[in-house]
Amino acid sequence: MTRQQDLQLLNEYTRSESLIRHMLAVEAALRAYAVHFGEDIDKWRTVGLMHDFDYERWPDPPDHPLKGAEILKQHGYPDEVIYAIKSHADYLPDCPRVSRLDKSLYACDELCGFIVACALMRPERLNGMAPKSVRKKMKQLSFAAAVNRDDITRGAADLGVDLDEHIAFVIAALQPIAAELGLVPEAGD
Repeated sequence: MTRQQDLQLLNEYTRSESLIRHMLAVEAALRAYAVHFGEDIDKWRTVGLMHDFDYERWPDPPDHPLKGAEILKQHGYPDEVIYAIKSHADYLPDCPRVSRLDKSLYACDELCGFIVACALMRPERLNGMAPKSVRKKMKQLSFAAAVNRDDITRGAADLGVDLDEHIAFVIAALQPIAAELGLVPEAGD
């Protein structure tokens, strides 16, 4: 599948701008990790881009991601891509995270959402954002309350990366697509 085909399918099922931006962020993070680990960039970015494409229509477990997995299978997506997407749901016991791809998706999913939330609170957005400031916001449970902090820390641990290094890596991965994510610094910064 090409990225254009991925986007076409994604846009068929998703209208929410914030959800699309989330998937773009996870795509960027997984693409960066694919380069870092010497993995298949197209496969990894596809997993990041498509991991939540079914969420708007079927947000309840286990429909998400199982409905999406069925659709991806019908469209000829590789089994490894479908499995990785299914593995990001903790409530699917028959899909443990075993590959580096599975673990990378899980490690980046919640963290991308949290980093974007943090950036939206800063006039300079992603520019100059440090892991220390993200970690500080993680301690404020009322901030971005829907983001599971345990998923963030467990994801980094399962991937075998230091949490601060992981945060810095994902921030750097998101910076080139800041405009697509609505994270352009405010005027004067």
